[in-house]
This record gives sequence, C-alpha cells and structure tokens, in this order.
Amino acid sequence: MTEAVQGTVPGGVPAASDQYVQSLARGLAVIRSFDAEHPRMTLTEVAARTDLTRATARRFLHTLVELGYVRTDGKVFALTAKVLQLGYAYLSGLSLPQIAQPYLEELSLKLGESTSAAVLEGTDIAYIARVAARRIMTVGITVGTRFPAYATSMGRVLLAALPPAELQAYLAAAEIKPLTPRAIGSRDKLLAELDTVRAQGWCMLDQELELGLMSVAAPIYDGPNNVVAALNVSLQAQAVAAQPDPSAYLESVREAAISTARLISADLAAGR
Repeated sequence: MTEAVQGTVPGGVPAASDQYVQSLARGLAVIRSFDAEHPRMTLTEVAARTDLTRATARRFLHTLVELGYVRTDGKVFALTAKVLQLGYAYLSGLSLPQIAQPYLEELSLKLGESTSAAVLEGTDIAYIARVAARRIMTVGITVGTRFPAYATSMGRVLLAALPPAELQAYLAAAEIKPLTPRAIGSRDKLLAELDTVRAQGWCMLDQELELGLMSVAAPIYDGPNNVVAALNVSLQAQAVAAQPDPSAYLESVREAAISTARLISADLAAGR
C-alpha cells in the first residue's frame, strides 16, 4: 500500500488505498498550498506547507511550471490562471451557478450589499457564485473561495440540513474553534445553534467569521426537501448599527434573502 501524504494543506489528503496514486496527491497538495494568504511562495515555503522535502517539492513545482499551472521568476512561485481549468469542468456542469447568478445580482442591486451562493465540500463551504458590492472582509472572496462551514451563515444552513449520520461525520472531521471573540467554539454550542437554524429555516451570523462582518443566509433546494446550496447577504456590522432601526433593517434583509433563495429553488426544481 502506498503511503499517504500527511501535510498542513487545508482539506488534507485522504488515507491511502490500493488505488491511491501518491504522485497525483502530492501534485494537488502543491497546488492547494497556494491560497489568498500565500499567493507567492519560495520553494522552501511550499515544501513546509506540504510536508514534502525540498527536492520533491522542486520536482512538482517545475513540472507544474512546464504544464503552465505555475509561473516562477527562478526564486518565487505563483499559480497561473490556467489552474481555473481544473475546476471549470465541475462548475460548468452545474446549472446552479448559472441559475443563481442573475438572482444574486438583482438582490445585491436591491440591497446594495454583497451576495453569494455556496455548497458544502468536506468541512468547508465553497463559493460557486458571487456578486461583490464592496469589499468588507480582509480576505477577498471569489468563486472557489473556501471557509470553515461551522463559522459561516451559509455553512450552518447547509450543516443544519444534513442527515444525522452525515452531521456526525462532519463533527468528527471538523476542528471547531472560535475565530473571533464572538464566535461559537464548541460542538455542543454548534449543535444547539444548528437546531435553531433548522427550526427557523435561515441563519444570521454576527461577527463570528470576522469582526465587523455580519451575514444572513437561507437554503437553496432542488426539490421539496433536498438542500443543495445556500445563499447569503454580507453586511457591515457598523453600517447595520447606524440604521435608524437595525432590527427592522435586518428583518428586511432576511426576508429578501429567503425570497431570493426560494426563487432560485423554484428554477432548480423546474429544471430537474
């Protein structure tokens, strides 16, 4: 059996099996080592983030350079736009992003806020559609951006919709820790919050992913009971507090998000 690669790359590498191709896993680990906080890295930094030796990391990096997925000036490496092709086949096969995008644009125009749609992938959410009215986070969000599911409003909507066995598997795999002083930091508190989200059918997050950021999320269905994605509206906490009636404003945002999610759901169900 081939030895699995164990590293620090978010998402990790699955346990090896007799069908496991270690070189492919290592190459993908090198690609995933680049992110918003590490867009450009030296050979030493890539090796450290993937738990590969410098010699092994060098071979994979230069292979990716020759294939056009990575560029280098001889010292520093960075991904090229060609890596987007790796996810294009998956995204282009989905009807959801194409259906959701015009609704997100309309909702963003109506509220003057950023809107997004995401799906659950492992222990993270992955953005599949996005309309940015303004940048309100320290990390830019684009299609493909990932965040820990438990720490996001869309993630909690998606987790609340999981069957019990799948939710338990998620809890066993995820590391639950508070990302801000206002955040949930234990499994018990998360489960209690998911019960609330499940009962009310939406989620409002107040500065748990990042201080100053609020969000409201609602589920997107492709049938009567099957949640396939979530929609959210991102808000600046300071701007919400400056509203004449913050509670009424949040209520209007919540209603708009739920209404838009229902429209997307109806289109998805009609296309099945």
